[in-house]
Amino acid sequence: MSDNGPERWTVLVNAEEQYGLFPAELPLPDGWRPADFTGTEDECVRYVDEHWTDMRPLSLRKALGGSAA
Repeated sequence: MSDNGPERWTVLVNAEEQYGLFPAELPLPDGWRPADFTGTEDECVRYVDEHWTDMRPLSLRKALGGSAA
C-alpha cells in the first residue's frame, strides 16, 4: 500500500480481539500479541479481512450476549 513504509508487517491482536498491523522489525506494543502472520502490507490486510469478521470488541459481544469466539 505504501511505497516508503516497512517491507514486512505483522498482524497483531489485542485482548478485545481487535486486529492491527505493525512493522515486523519493531518490538510489539503493550497490550498486543502476534496473530501469527507476517507478510507484506497487502498480505496482512487480506489476512485481517479474512479473520476479523466481527468488528465489535469482545467486551461488547459478551455484554450483548453474542458469540465471544
